Amino acid sequence: MLQLFRRRPARLAAIVACVGGLGAAGYALHALAADEPGTDKIKASIQRMLGSRAEVKSVTKAPVPGLYEVNVGGQLVYTDATGRYILNGELIDTRTNTNLTEERLAEINKIKWSDLPLSRAIKWTKGDGSRTVAVFSDPNCGYCKKIEQTFQQMDNITVYTFLYPVLSPDSAVKSRQVWCATDRTKAWRDWMLSHTALTGNGSCKTPVDENLALGQSLNITGTPAVFFTDGTRIPGAADAATLERKLASLKK
Repeated sequence: MLQLFRRRPARLAAIVACVGGLGAAGYALHALAADEPGTDKIKASIQRMLGSRAEVKSVTKAPVPGLYEVNVGGQLVYTDATGRYILNGELIDTRTNTNLTEERLAEINKIKWSDLPLSRAIKWTKGDGSRTVAVFSDPNCGYCKKIEQTFQQMDNITVYTFLYPVLSPDSAVKSRQVWCATDRTKAWRDWMLSHTALTGNGSCKTPVDENLALGQSLNITGTPAVFFTDGTRIPGAADAATLERKLASLKK
């Protein structure tokens, strides 16, 4: 399987390597031929190049003439009309200062909130709890600890935390210890906020394996990953202002 689970720009380096010999000139796209192939032919061409290592989910025209957007396993690269050249990077609209790649990723990776099995998450509430988020977190993830601190700065929020131990075997051990604690919410927050040592052997039945499978199906490529009730997500440790803006937009 291609190592697609890294943040831009390195996350799709393996795809670029598969094309071979790009170099600086390789990023220039061919001029469109008169017999421009359909997107189905581009998709087939790139899929042949990737083989079974990754799935090309779709190919659509990008906003830039001659450029096509390729959805590879829920991540985006761009190609020319022949499918020969791969461009790995973010597409920015300089007139509006809009990251078009990020917008499209949010759209294609949108989930249905009601499909989240919230019973498999750790829940805590602050204030009236009227604003709800879900976060996939690894107990050994520094950025996950940072976003837990950020949540503390916010009012009227309900947080569902899915234990998602992807960093190391120790992450899985800690996740099970948290879930099996008498008060798992307290155990989680004490560990993440105060680094209070976890105890117990984590021998109870846990949803950790199911959460890992769920995260993979949702194309969660790193932690933390925060989901909102409209199905969109923000990857990484967003600051309080970013989270507040997003939550405010849901009320419109």
